[in-house]
Amino acid sequence: MEQRCLDKLKFEIQIQAKNGIDFIVSAGILWLIIVLIWLQEFSSYNKSVFTFILASAMLPLAFCLSKAFKTNWKIKNNPLQPLGLWLNFAQLVYFPILFFVLTKYPDHFILVYAIITGAHLFPYAWFYDEAGYAVASILISTGSFIIALFFDSTMSWLIPLFTSISLFILAISIFIRLKK
Repeated sequence: MEQRCLDKLKFEIQIQAKNGIDFIVSAGILWLIIVLIWLQEFSSYNKSVFTFILASAMLPLAFCLSKAFKTNWKIKNNPLQPLGLWLNFAQLVYFPILFFVLTKYPDHFILVYAIITGAHLFPYAWFYDEAGYAVASILISTGSFIIALFFDSTMSWLIPLFTSISLFILAISIFIRLKK
Protein backbone atom coordinates (compact mmCIF):
# COMPACT_ATOMS: atom_id res chain seq x y z
CA MET A 1 0.00 0.00 0.00
CA GLU A 2 1.37 3.39 -0.93
CA GLN A 3 2.37 5.51 2.10
CA ARG A 4 0.22 8.44 0.99
CA CYS A 5 -2.81 6.17 0.74
CA LEU A 6 -2.12 4.68 4.17
CA ASP A 7 -1.77 8.14 5.69
CA LYS A 8 -5.07 9.19 4.12
CA LEU A 9 -6.85 6.13 5.55
CA LYS A 10 -5.36 6.73 9.00
CA PHE A 11 -6.30 10.42 8.87
CA GLU A 12 -9.91 9.53 8.03
CA ILE A 13 -10.06 7.29 11.11
CA GLN A 14 -8.35 9.89 13.30
CA ILE A 15 -10.94 12.51 12.35
CA GLN A 16 -14.04 10.35 12.49
CA ALA A 17 -13.04 8.38 15.59
CA LYS A 18 -11.54 11.53 17.15
CA ASN A 19 -8.42 9.60 18.14
CA GLY A 20 -10.38 7.28 20.43
CA ILE A 21 -11.24 9.97 22.97
CA ASP A 22 -14.50 8.22 23.88
CA PHE A 23 -12.61 5.09 24.95
CA ILE A 24 -9.97 7.04 26.87
CA VAL A 25 -12.52 9.07 28.84
CA SER A 26 -14.52 5.90 29.49
CA ALA A 27 -11.41 4.16 30.79
CA GLY A 28 -10.52 7.18 32.94
CA ILE A 29 -13.98 7.12 34.54
CA LEU A 30 -13.88 3.38 35.18
CA TRP A 31 -10.38 3.52 36.68
CA LEU A 32 -11.63 6.30 38.97
CA ILE A 33 -14.43 4.02 40.15
CA ILE A 34 -11.85 1.25 40.60
CA VAL A 35 -10.10 3.55 43.11
CA LEU A 36 -13.27 3.38 45.23
CA ILE A 37 -13.29 -0.42 45.02
CA TRP A 38 -9.66 -0.62 46.22
CA LEU A 39 -10.41 1.73 49.12
CA GLN A 40 -12.91 -0.77 50.53
CA GLU A 41 -12.18 -3.30 53.28
CA PHE A 42 -12.77 -6.32 51.03
CA SER A 43 -10.10 -8.93 50.42
CA SER A 44 -7.77 -8.26 47.49
CA TYR A 45 -9.36 -11.19 45.71
CA ASN A 46 -12.85 -9.69 46.01
CA LYS A 47 -11.59 -6.24 44.99
CA SER A 48 -10.01 -7.85 41.95
CA VAL A 49 -13.22 -9.63 40.98
CA PHE A 50 -15.25 -6.42 41.40
CA THR A 51 -12.66 -4.58 39.32
CA PHE A 52 -12.93 -7.15 36.56
CA ILE A 53 -16.75 -7.01 36.63
CA LEU A 54 -16.68 -3.21 36.45
CA ALA A 55 -14.41 -3.38 33.40
CA SER A 56 -17.29 -4.97 31.48
CA ALA A 57 -18.90 -1.52 31.46
CA MET A 58 -16.12 -0.19 29.20
CA LEU A 59 -17.79 -0.73 25.83
CA PRO A 60 -21.29 0.45 26.84
CA LEU A 61 -19.83 3.56 28.49
CA ALA A 62 -17.59 4.27 25.48
CA PHE A 63 -20.61 3.83 23.22
CA CYS A 64 -22.58 6.40 25.24
CA LEU A 65 -19.63 8.78 25.20
CA SER A 66 -19.32 8.29 21.44
CA LYS A 67 -22.73 9.91 21.13
CA ALA A 68 -21.66 12.84 23.33
CA PHE A 69 -18.33 13.29 21.50
CA LYS A 70 -19.90 12.54 18.10
CA THR A 71 -17.35 9.88 17.23
CA ASN A 72 -17.83 7.26 14.57
CA TRP A 73 -16.97 3.64 15.33
CA LYS A 74 -17.67 2.31 11.84
CA ILE A 75 -15.96 4.00 8.95
CA LYS A 76 -17.25 2.39 5.78
CA ASN A 77 -14.84 1.59 2.97
CA ASN A 78 -11.81 2.10 5.21
CA PRO A 79 -9.85 -1.17 5.49
CA LEU A 80 -7.99 0.10 8.57
CA GLN A 81 -11.18 0.58 10.58
CA PRO A 82 -11.23 -2.93 12.12
CA LEU A 83 -7.62 -2.52 13.24
CA GLY A 84 -8.61 -0.27 16.15
CA LEU A 85 -10.84 -2.99 17.54
CA TRP A 86 -8.19 -5.66 16.99
CA LEU A 87 -5.62 -3.55 18.84
CA ASN A 88 -8.03 -3.35 21.74
CA PHE A 89 -8.69 -7.10 21.71
CA ALA A 90 -4.94 -7.70 21.83
CA GLN A 91 -5.00 -7.05 25.57
CA LEU A 92 -7.23 -10.11 26.01
CA VAL A 93 -4.22 -12.27 25.12
CA TYR A 94 -2.65 -11.14 28.41
CA PHE A 95 -5.66 -12.09 30.52
CA PRO A 96 -4.30 -15.55 31.41
CA ILE A 97 -1.52 -13.72 33.25
CA LEU A 98 -4.15 -11.59 34.96
CA PHE A 99 -6.15 -14.66 35.99
CA PHE A 100 -3.01 -16.35 37.30
CA VAL A 101 -2.25 -13.30 39.43
CA LEU A 102 -5.87 -13.20 40.60
CA THR A 103 -5.72 -16.77 41.85
CA LYS A 104 -2.16 -16.82 43.21
CA TYR A 105 -1.28 -13.21 44.09
CA PRO A 106 -4.49 -11.16 44.34
CA ASP A 107 -2.69 -8.29 46.12
CA HIS A 108 -0.89 -7.67 42.82
CA PHE A 109 -3.91 -7.96 40.52
CA ILE A 110 -4.43 -4.22 40.23
CA LEU A 111 -0.78 -3.70 39.33
CA VAL A 112 -0.88 -6.28 36.54
CA TYR A 113 -4.22 -4.96 35.27
CA ALA A 114 -2.84 -1.41 35.15
CA ILE A 115 0.28 -2.58 33.31
CA ILE A 116 -1.82 -4.45 30.75
CA THR A 117 -4.06 -1.42 30.34
CA GLY A 118 -1.09 0.87 29.86
CA ALA A 119 0.81 -1.45 27.55
CA HIS A 120 -2.14 -2.01 25.23
CA LEU A 121 -2.28 1.73 24.51
CA PHE A 122 1.13 1.76 22.83
CA PRO A 123 0.10 0.72 19.27
CA TYR A 124 -2.49 3.49 19.20
CA ALA A 125 0.36 6.00 19.02
CA TRP A 126 0.89 4.77 15.45
CA PHE A 127 -2.79 4.15 14.67
CA TYR A 128 -3.87 7.68 15.62
CA ASP A 129 -0.49 9.39 15.03
CA GLU A 130 -0.84 10.50 18.63
CA ALA A 131 2.38 10.44 20.66
CA GLY A 132 0.31 10.88 23.83
CA TYR A 133 -0.69 7.23 23.58
CA ALA A 134 2.95 6.12 23.70
CA VAL A 135 3.69 8.45 26.60
CA ALA A 136 0.59 7.30 28.52
CA SER A 137 1.42 3.67 27.82
CA ILE A 138 4.90 3.95 29.25
CA LEU A 139 3.80 6.22 32.08
CA ILE A 140 0.96 3.96 33.25
CA SER A 141 2.99 0.76 33.01
CA THR A 142 6.16 2.02 34.70
CA GLY A 143 4.41 4.40 37.08
CA SER A 144 2.14 1.64 38.40
CA PHE A 145 5.16 -0.62 38.84
CA ILE A 146 7.02 2.10 40.79
CA ILE A 147 3.99 2.72 43.02
CA ALA A 148 3.79 -1.02 43.76
CA LEU A 149 7.49 -1.09 44.65
CA PHE A 150 7.36 1.78 47.11
CA PHE A 151 3.96 1.26 48.77
CA ASP A 152 2.51 -1.76 50.51
CA SER A 153 -0.72 -3.45 49.45
CA THR A 154 -2.84 -1.23 51.73
CA MET A 155 -2.02 1.61 49.34
CA SER A 156 -2.93 -0.30 46.17
CA TRP A 157 -5.67 2.23 45.45
CA LEU A 158 -2.89 4.60 44.33
CA ILE A 159 -2.39 2.46 41.21
CA PRO A 160 -5.90 2.93 39.79
CA LEU A 161 -5.81 6.59 40.84
CA PHE A 162 -2.55 7.08 38.96
CA THR A 163 -3.95 5.18 35.96
CA SER A 164 -7.13 7.25 35.92
CA ILE A 165 -5.25 10.55 36.15
CA SER A 166 -2.91 9.44 33.36
CA LEU A 167 -5.86 8.53 31.15
CA PHE A 168 -7.57 11.87 31.79
CA ILE A 169 -4.33 13.70 30.93
CA LEU A 170 -4.18 11.66 27.72
CA ALA A 171 -7.81 12.61 26.99
CA ILE A 172 -7.00 16.28 27.50
CA SER A 173 -3.99 16.05 25.17
CA ILE A 174 -6.15 14.32 22.54
CA PHE A 175 -8.84 16.98 22.91
CA ILE A 176 -6.29 19.78 22.51
CA ARG A 177 -4.79 18.13 19.44
CA LEU A 178 -8.25 17.64 17.92
CA LYS A 179 -8.98 21.34 18.35
CA LYS A 180 -5.88 22.14 16.29
